[in-house]
Amino acid sequence: MRKICCLLAMSLVLLTACDLKLKPLVDETEGEQRIEVCRYDRLESQYLTTGDFSALQQMNMDYPIETRTLIEDVLRIGEVNDPQINHKFLAFFQDSTLQAIVSDAESQYANMDDINAQLDKAFKRLKVHIPDIPMPQVYAQISALDQSIVIGDRSIGISLDKYLGKDYPLYKKYYLPSQLETMSREYIVPDCLSFYLLSLYPMHDFEMRPQLECDLHIGKIMWVCNVALGQKFFKSRYVNAVDKYMNANKSVSIEALLKNNDYSSLIKMMKL
Repeated sequence: MRKICCLLAMSLVLLTACDLKLKPLVDETEGEQRIEVCRYDRLESQYLTTGDFSALQQMNMDYPIETRTLIEDVLRIGEVNDPQINHKFLAFFQDSTLQAIVSDAESQYANMDDINAQLDKAFKRLKVHIPDIPMPQVYAQISALDQSIVIGDRSIGISLDKYLGKDYPLYKKYYLPSQLETMSREYIVPDCLSFYLLSLYPMHDFEMRPQLECDLHIGKIMWVCNVALGQKFFKSRYVNAVDKYMNANKSVSIEALLKNNDYSSLIKMMKL
């Protein structure tokens, strides 16, 4: 759990600009926003595999913040206003390994209907428990095995190349067996939920907190994710402590749980 806490805290890449081009999808029958993954990755793949300049132009016009974040913060290959950045971006992915990853990601995720349905259902459940939670726009990208999830201002970026399956041959060169367990399709929605919730309900002064409190904060996030998913996807002694606490305190709302910075009650639950 210590590793999970550190990874969640360190892996968030925040998009600070607010001029997002991603448009919320609206359910015309209910007037509600519907969560569906925007396929930014397809434009990216088209440019990186064929050099199609029109695809790059569309990336820059329709997804300027996502493109800037990918180039400057995720890949860290330069600034988007560098006259040579288009060449650098294309050249970066000409490595045969990266070309194979791009191709495999697009093949595995040619259809994301299951992900769309899971995301939509999970966020609708969250909305019931946290009415004021902002509904995110979600997009897919390819990040050259860097960040799994990129969190921005009401946005979630999914790096498809980090979810090609625990048995994906290329992964074995770069990752430990324990890491491979979470690099498969079924982790996409749980990761989206956990990273997004952590961005909305961060632990204040977590660097100064005891490790147990950090673990319990992540346990709270994971417990809420389980509620949204409708299943006990995340399991740990810290999640169990939160479960015991919430079962013993039915009047405590999920939002109150997430906002509470006092961990003494949860620590007591771990001793039961």
